[in-house]
Amino acid sequence: MAVGRFGGWAVGVVALLTAQPLNRLTAQTDSPPPHQTIDTIIIENRNIFERDDEAPDWVAHLANRLHMRTRQWVIRRRLLQNRGDPFDSARVDESERLLRSLGVFRSVRVDTVRLDGDGRLALRAVTADGWSTQPQASFTSVGGDKTWNVGFIERNFFGTATEVAVIYGREPDRTRLDFKFVNPHFFGRRTNVIARYSDLSDGYRGEWTFGLPFHETRATHSIETYGEVADERVLRFRDNALQDSSRHALLRLGLRGGIAASATSHSYTRLWAGWEWRRENFGDYSTVTLPYSVFTTVRAGIEIGSVRFRVLEHFNSYARREDVDLSPTVRAGVVLQSGVGYELSAQTSAVWNRGFAVLRLAANGLDSTRTQAQVTVVSQNVPRHTFILHAEAAAVTHPQAGREFDPWIVQRGPRLFGVHDFTGTRMTWFVLEDRILVADDVLGLMAIGLAPFVDYGGAWYGDEAPRQGGDAGLSFRLGPTRAVRGEAAELAFGYRFGQGVPGTLWAVTLRKGFSF
Repeated sequence: MAVGRFGGWAVGVVALLTAQPLNRLTAQTDSPPPHQTIDTIIIENRNIFERDDEAPDWVAHLANRLHMRTRQWVIRRRLLQNRGDPFDSARVDESERLLRSLGVFRSVRVDTVRLDGDGRLALRAVTADGWSTQPQASFTSVGGDKTWNVGFIERNFFGTATEVAVIYGREPDRTRLDFKFVNPHFFGRRTNVIARYSDLSDGYRGEWTFGLPFHETRATHSIETYGEVADERVLRFRDNALQDSSRHALLRLGLRGGIAASATSHSYTRLWAGWEWRRENFGDYSTVTLPYSVFTTVRAGIEIGSVRFRVLEHFNSYARREDVDLSPTVRAGVVLQSGVGYELSAQTSAVWNRGFAVLRLAANGLDSTRTQAQVTVVSQNVPRHTFILHAEAAAVTHPQAGREFDPWIVQRGPRLFGVHDFTGTRMTWFVLEDRILVADDVLGLMAIGLAPFVDYGGAWYGDEAPRQGGDAGLSFRLGPTRAVRGEAAELAFGYRFGQGVPGTLWAVTLRKGFSF
């Protein structure tokens, strides 16, 4: 029996709310003229449960009492329109996306209303908090190898949209204790900080980022600094067996930023650059002191893009609006480090009524080259059904140890296969899935769905025949509707086939559902 990863999720999360007009306001159904000035900002943040009858009484009452509601200044800092600004519908839409990206709300609506009597224009943000305190507990069993973790994640610490997490886990390869801290407004309105540290049974790894990203389409500049430190064991697998291991020591410091040559609410052209200093080496794990090599890397390039988003429901989660980025973009750059390399990424899409297709490409090369392409087609033309077709392929040459493809680690492969079944320098994955909504609101806490599926793919090395496998079956999907994130868990059962099938042909997997 194969049982895949199952992300622990706590006290369930919320059905989508629609903004209700306030007593003093009249809802604005048509967009105001562009020259209209915003006179007032109104913020209304609702709790996890608005009424006791939305769930069992004791659940709703206890959740609301224990939860600390998101502070109004957190919401205000994400709004891109202020008092006195001319109305801009694109910036209003982007403000709504930025609020959803905080990951602390189950529902967000940003619109305009007229103040009764004098016709003044008010910008109104109506949000509804999700349950953000999430104990973690998960268990996996794959071919006799067991994986589990326990821990705690708070995604809205003291109502400030700050995430803190502590998780202890045991994997087939190691045990680990992970710490995480993320604050999107650590200094000022837009400066963020991300810090992660993992204490491993065979080493450690830490990383951090601090600075101002391009926080909106119209942003004129960005500047960030980052770093990474590690002393860890790197394992290399081949044909489902450990091939070798090595010790990896790393210290990396970098600075990156950019300026906008042109930027509007709809499109941008940005010039970017970066500098990085890296001390790194690989050696035998028993070596006390590794000799090290020092590298300095300089990057520079251009990025051009325009804004295109679709807002979907019942796509990757339940009972919430999801922003799907379909923006046409091209990013290209030159890399200098004892030679000349390149970076290239691009995205394009086609959109139709209740559906879309998106194509993504990425490639980079210097001492090693990595190329990846993927296409996703989504249709919601049939009520209560989300049809998804996804295909991707990738190849890497001369990778660093541990940088080979392993679909189990990144959850980008056939779902009924287990730990290290596929590894290599070539990778493919194809999936066809129909996500069927069965019930959108069970006890005010969860949604239920089914998903018949077909997967095929795998990974292999360039000097061997393709090593792939497939599976076909049915997934039972369960997702919270009152949590800050509605990630679905799935119990999948099906039949396995292809060259890479070890052991029994029938398998069961309990894991987190794929996100596209």
